[in-house]
Amino acid sequence: MVVSPYWDNGIVNDRREHPFLIFCPNAMPLAVFRQGNMQETRYHRVVLSIVSTPIGNLGDITLRAIETLKKVDAIVCEDTRVAGKLLQLLELPKKELISFHGYSDQSKLDVILKRLEGGEHFALVSDAGTPGISDPGSLLIGKAHDRGIKIEVVPGASAVLAALSASGLPTHEFIYLGFLPVKKGRQTALKALAEQEMTVVFYESVHRIERTLIDLSEALKAQPERMVVICRELTKLHEEVVRTTVEQLPSVAEKIVKKGEFVIVVGKADVRNQKTETDF
Repeated sequence: MVVSPYWDNGIVNDRREHPFLIFCPNAMPLAVFRQGNMQETRYHRVVLSIVSTPIGNLGDITLRAIETLKKVDAIVCEDTRVAGKLLQLLELPKKELISFHGYSDQSKLDVILKRLEGGEHFALVSDAGTPGISDPGSLLIGKAHDRGIKIEVVPGASAVLAALSASGLPTHEFIYLGFLPVKKGRQTALKALAEQEMTVVFYESVHRIERTLIDLSEALKAQPERMVVICRELTKLHEEVVRTTVEQLPSVAEKIVKKGEFVIVVGKADVRNQKTETDF
């Protein structure tokens, strides 16, 4: 077996059945060619790494994430202060931090893409968790794909998946809603949950959590036994998972601690057994 150190046009020759067991740092398979019993795999250098970061507990950073953050040329992030603090806590070397958020204009995106096309290796991080999930990173990722820029995923913490795991509700299929609309479309979104026969998960801010739980109890009042799980401050010191029912939501809304970040998981509807208006 011969491995070239030049990943832009490197070639791996391997006579074995499973060539992808070869570890090629910062490289992705571009194509596989076969001739007789010889197999040749060409690699292109990865230039954009999508790196998940902890959602609260620093111990949740992965070894691969640390190694990636060490070797990249720059880090694209929502808030340079948050990313800088993370590097400091992890005792990683300082890096160029490039802000990219919901208010960034097209010119900022074009500059990042041009540098990626020039062969620089960037990491994309969000303020917490997995980039591209309810954050502006998805725009950069999509444009990078459009331009043929090589991308790799460095998975890790995700508040959505942590909440689903902790909920104890069916997760073989689920719907993720991000944040519910604040005004327009809010009631429509809540009413649509009444007939949703899959587990539903969404984020909510501390400022709207009480209102959302009360609105949810009203929208789902025909299903008083339907399960709802409220997750607060996941992976942090004051982590709390409250498992309740629609009927109990007004009481929970009043008592729950109004601090931190929330993920709400709603169990699937049982439309066959829901009450009608005449039952009340």
